[in-house]
Amino acid sequence: MDEPLTALEITVHKSHLVTIGERLYSEGFELLRELVNNAYDADATQVKVTITPDHVMVEDNGSGMDLDGLRQYFNVGSPQKRIRRTSPLFGRDRIGEFGIGKFASLSAARYFEVWTKRGSFQATVTFDKAVWEEAGESWSLPLRRETPDAHRPDGTRVTLRQLTKGFDLAEVEERLIETIPIRAPNFTVSLNDKPLAARPIPGQRIPFLEGTPYGMVHGEIIIVPASHASMVEAGIACKVKQVLVRRECFSIASWGTVAARVTGEAHADFLPLTSDRNDFVRDSSEYHAFQATMESVMARIRPEVNRFVNLKESRRSGRILYDVLERLKGALIRNPAWCPETLLPLAQESAPNGQPGYLPVSRERPLSSGQTSSEASSAPPARARKRARRPQIKALTPSAVIRRLKLGHQGLSCCIDHFGNDAPECHTEGGVVYLNRDHPLHQQFAKDRRAYLLYLARLLTQEIALMKQPKSPRQAFERQSRLLRDAFCDASIDASTGRL
Repeated sequence: MDEPLTALEITVHKSHLVTIGERLYSEGFELLRELVNNAYDADATQVKVTITPDHVMVEDNGSGMDLDGLRQYFNVGSPQKRIRRTSPLFGRDRIGEFGIGKFASLSAARYFEVWTKRGSFQATVTFDKAVWEEAGESWSLPLRRETPDAHRPDGTRVTLRQLTKGFDLAEVEERLIETIPIRAPNFTVSLNDKPLAARPIPGQRIPFLEGTPYGMVHGEIIIVPASHASMVEAGIACKVKQVLVRRECFSIASWGTVAARVTGEAHADFLPLTSDRNDFVRDSSEYHAFQATMESVMARIRPEVNRFVNLKESRRSGRILYDVLERLKGALIRNPAWCPETLLPLAQESAPNGQPGYLPVSRERPLSSGQTSSEASSAPPARARKRARRPQIKALTPSAVIRRLKLGHQGLSCCIDHFGNDAPECHTEGGVVYLNRDHPLHQQFAKDRRAYLLYLARLLTQEIALMKQPKSPRQAFERQSRLLRDAFCDASIDASTGRL
């Protein structure tokens, strides 16, 4: 049988509670974060979060609280978690420090109750803001002791009613995954019966472990594929006791577009935090040591990031460039008059019906007028022409993509490489077409395979048309249009993959 109500005295001034609850915790998800982390500190293995339009409930199977525990729970600024820094059952590093997280409920509801059970003690404490406002300067919370339910395990349940803030389930799920120790062993959290799990991030992982005078800094840098690049998730998730505090960019912001490909996490449990746990104490020597360590880590990792990004992009660009050149080969065979001197197509003397035929290039010197073949064979060889000077070879980066369009005995080389943001999209030197992957248009079209395929085709047909030295720009444009038509219009392009 339940015992009559008693009072649980609260010693803090009301104005302080308003500041703590309504101002310090301005976002609704923060109170859920604090309640889940309190359950983690209490050695809970399972936490259930339920959100409906009428109420919010957070229930755990942790150690629960007795009467002294409840007094400590509602004692603002209790030093218990700082004195006992690890939990008794699992030895967890306790997340809470200041003992004020439970008052985050004041930021989202006008009524909440705390039910708890520990061994032979079971009770419910209620808070009604309307009653609290009428109580004057001194006040207490009603506490009702209950007969322990032998069929229920120890634990705590916090229920909020008369909500003053709404909760977006998708946002709550995303933020909870970031701000609770979701990967900790023996600890699961569900939201409306849906288990929460860390979202896997694809990419190359680079672990690191560094020492500072205050403790270890460890984690991993992840270089994500271009398809997963996002400036919203870029940066390093800095965590204290497995809980995200903030994302920091360090020197990544100055890396240009590659910054969107870099994410990861860094753990530094020694960092001091602000009371709302949303930032570090930035003027502390611990934070300065952490920042210097991370800047050093990022400086060492940057070359590897560049190498990985270029390698992935080069493989993809090479495949697409090969597809483009194969199509252009067919278009040039159809239009031999527009082939530059370095691209003379060869075929049999007699070709199938409907196909152009070309005479093969003879490797023997033609006979002069009145000269027989025997005379030609005994005649001294003609003076060899002076060999043309080779063009100067352009220095390329290790990630350069080089493909060759072969027609007959010769061909046209195509090179995709880094030439700088301000350099032209493409240019031709000595029979080599250089495509600038740093150009903003190149980077934009490279995100979509189909668009990239047509973009490269446009640049290459432009250069091929100009190599023939047309009489006017209009003639060059017409030739380019014809080559593009013959290269692509007779073949279907898959809209999903961009493949021919």
